[in-house]
Amino acid sequence: MAIAWSETAASMEALSLSPPMSPPVILTQDELKKIAAYKAVEFVESGMVLGLGTGSTAKHAVDRIGELLRQGKLSNIVGIPTSKKTQEQAVSLGIPLSDLDNYPTIDLAIDGADEVDPHLNLVKGRGGSLLREKMVEGACKKFVCIVDESKLVKHLGGSGLALPVEIVPFCWKFTANKLQKLFQGSDCVAKLRNDGEGKPFVTDNGNYIVDLYLKKEMGDLQVASDAILRIAGVVEHGMFLDMATTVIVAGELGITIKDK
Repeated sequence: MAIAWSETAASMEALSLSPPMSPPVILTQDELKKIAAYKAVEFVESGMVLGLGTGSTAKHAVDRIGELLRQGKLSNIVGIPTSKKTQEQAVSLGIPLSDLDNYPTIDLAIDGADEVDPHLNLVKGRGGSLLREKMVEGACKKFVCIVDESKLVKHLGGSGLALPVEIVPFCWKFTANKLQKLFQGSDCVAKLRNDGEGKPFVTDNGNYIVDLYLKKEMGDLQVASDAILRIAGVVEHGMFLDMATTVIVAGELGITIKDK
């Protein structure tokens, strides 16, 4: 005898036979950085001269380049490191290194950023390597910046965190006061960065860093950049304006690639 089977019963049985839904995977900030870094390394080709960035995100990219060299998937790479720390990492991975004196034009640089605005302007240097980063990335044909989505801001300084300025140690208070007064309209507070032990943080170039904390926008970024650099005692600042050609952003919904 046939037994009627209602649509409701069929639906319930089908539901019971389906595998349970997996909970959404929540990636850590470091995992997002790694995803962005690996995507950036897809731009790397054998025979390239590469600018090797500094920081937690760039570290993943350098690791990946070293891995591909070991696997024979890349060859004839020359790296130009942006810090002593990156230099040590690259040497440990067997990446051949040189400098800007020997390679004044770089094919591709990969580095992270502390902030990215909608126009792909960057804040860099919270790790302390802004001068060498700007020298290397200013000499490259293509600069791929890699970040996780937490680094996106509406305007530079918008995170409320530091806008770094590298200065000479001589009379650093004088220079810091000049910087603070320059941006007094932005409610700027200028602080000397320390090394965590109460001593001034010293860059690879033997300089100090003054961190600017801004509560309001700086206005025209190019005007602000020029004004900072005109202060005697300033070596360089952490605004990287019109330098990034591509920004790769890793977020919970995947990878976004933004080009100039």
